Amino acid sequence: MAESITILGSTGSIGESTLDVIARHSDRYRIFALTANTQIDKLAAQVEIFRPRFAVINDESAAMALRALLAEKGLDETQVLQGEEGLLAVAGHADVDTVMAAIVGAAGLSPTLAAVQAGKKVLLANKEALVMAGHLFMQAVKDSGACLLPIDSEHNAIFQCMPAGLSEQLSRQGVRKILLTGSGGPFRTTPLAQLPAVTPDQACAHPNWSMGRKISVDSATMMNKGLELIEACWLFDCSPDQIQIVIHPQSVIHSMVEYIDGSVLAQLGNPDMRTPIAHGLAWPERIESGVASLDIIATAQLDFEAPDFQRFPCLRLASEAIQRGGTAMAVLNAANEVAVQAFLQQRIRFTDIPDIIEHALAQVAIVEPQTIAIVQAADAAARTVASTFIAETLAVIT
Repeated sequence: MAESITILGSTGSIGESTLDVIARHSDRYRIFALTANTQIDKLAAQVEIFRPRFAVINDESAAMALRALLAEKGLDETQVLQGEEGLLAVAGHADVDTVMAAIVGAAGLSPTLAAVQAGKKVLLANKEALVMAGHLFMQAVKDSGACLLPIDSEHNAIFQCMPAGLSEQLSRQGVRKILLTGSGGPFRTTPLAQLPAVTPDQACAHPNWSMGRKISVDSATMMNKGLELIEACWLFDCSPDQIQIVIHPQSVIHSMVEYIDGSVLAQLGNPDMRTPIAHGLAWPERIESGVASLDIIATAQLDFEAPDFQRFPCLRLASEAIQRGGTAMAVLNAANEVAVQAFLQQRIRFTDIPDIIEHALAQVAIVEPQTIAIVQAADAAARTVASTFIAETLAVIT
């Protein structure tokens, strides 16, 4: 019987890659639900191909427009739901086996947590869920018996190099440390004096990966690597000092694990998210992903270097947030989302992003996140502080 799958965030780059892999294995997988924020036309096109039982869109007006579009296409059998209520319904539905959690940002926390609490197989591409509420999230995985599999290329690589996956502390597996790789993004060698003038399009022009604009900016600031550092601590039950961040410009080695006997295991492959997606979908088996074989001869050279914290202050801020603990990581993430959006709207400079995050971390009270409501309150407070700082302090770019 085919595995029933909900894709949270089907119109984003991860969602589209997931559908590409699934289309190659229609005998193994069927789409139960697809969800999107605002891209009605793209979602309708996906519904036409995959004929899900449900489609979920952001709000009432978008839902009405989607219903009309599907009716015009003769696709009335797909029921349209809306908002967070709809997301929660398709994430935890009894008929769903697997949930691809690919909604970008804090908006993905609640539906991803709903899938975990329902005991689903959860393919985690939304790192913010763990950044914001790591302890609560991992406790829910333990309590529900959900199967949590990392889809971020780095965490999936680490998972593949671990003998026992996410189940035990590093020391019990004979692991000395994790080497978390990152390309360094498009500005790895750009003179620092030029960074204030870089444009959103330049920041989104990643040298190796094809990603959405928000995550592309995070890669350019290396906040993405900071969020991944936090995510890795929760996934693999380790401390930040057990993780070494390594700049690897070619993005061929997706991460490594060093063992106490001196062995270092690395997962290599072309920079294509269909590889970790296929691994998560079929785990513990392997299936064809559509990714070309890595030509190791043509690759020829693999370079490694230490990260520059002067060039990438967001990486420093993420490390400091981990050390502070509590809701600091939720504040970090929320302020970053506000700052990145303002940069993409050309309201602030690229180099203003870390200043906004640092301001929010200094102004918002950090407390222990004993409930999701506390996490969400910290998230909201950070967004308010960051937005006010942008409006009242930073010069608007014209």
